Amino acid sequence: MKQDLATRYPVVLVPGMLGFVRLLVYPYWFGIVSALRRGGAKVYPVQVSPLHSSEVRGEQLLAIIEDICQRSGATKVNLIGHSQGALSARYAAAKRPDRVASVTSVAGPNYGSELADHLERTAPGHSRKGRVLRAVLHGLARLMGWLETGWRRERLPIDVHASHQSLTCAGLALFNQAYPQGLPQEWGGEGAYEVNGVRYYSWSGTLQPGLTDQGRNRFDGSNRFCRLFARSFVREKGQCDGMVGRNSSHLGQVLGDDHPLDHLDIVNQSLGAVGKGAEPVRLFTEHAARLKAAGL
Repeated sequence: MKQDLATRYPVVLVPGMLGFVRLLVYPYWFGIVSALRRGGAKVYPVQVSPLHSSEVRGEQLLAIIEDICQRSGATKVNLIGHSQGALSARYAAAKRPDRVASVTSVAGPNYGSELADHLERTAPGHSRKGRVLRAVLHGLARLMGWLETGWRRERLPIDVHASHQSLTCAGLALFNQAYPQGLPQEWGGEGAYEVNGVRYYSWSGTLQPGLTDQGRNRFDGSNRFCRLFARSFVREKGQCDGMVGRNSSHLGQVLGDDHPLDHLDIVNQSLGAVGKGAEPVRLFTEHAARLKAAGL
């Protein structure tokens, strides 16, 4: 077996909102886990509450990290979080830097999502539209829990309101006051590369007409949704992946913020249907090689 991607510490993949490990036979990290393992990496895709606050999900992640360390004999892990998973990874690293070697934010809304703010304005929780949306999301999360075949543990709690508030710009402002590790001091800049012994990285993508709407994305409904969601952006209009803005995604060392990838393409969904010339799996394998070279 090749060992090109055999990092010193295990790689833990943390999903975003409405995330999962595997729904029936469909994996969240399509093609990514197998590519990393072929290179010799020890990889653990994990599950936390599909809908809840980043802090609650972070506490669940801490328990998972401890379990992985005990079972594998590792002293630390490398956390790679997609979307809200990046926030939970940040929380875990802030609470237990002794157990985390690195945090990598993949399209993480580190300053909040303008889409979440738009929903806050147009479908507030007390409104009829808000109540319907909350019920739909709660039902979807429950259904996904029943279909989950890659994570057999106790049923995880669901709180749609807490999840939504954790993704708004106001919610992230509060979160960032408590857990500022790796955040840029200036909008659009880079943050500290290392804090309390933990390395911080990030990468993200943007919708790019002629690229992200081409290739197999022409037949991918999720890309159409991302393009629709992008209309809610004002501050980062034309500079988002449909759910997260380019500058909002920055954390630590920015490895790239303009990959031609929408918010789901960046983890190779759906079934690897991505835009023209996009190679999301390569971003993960290259990063594993980077972590290995850094002794992580």
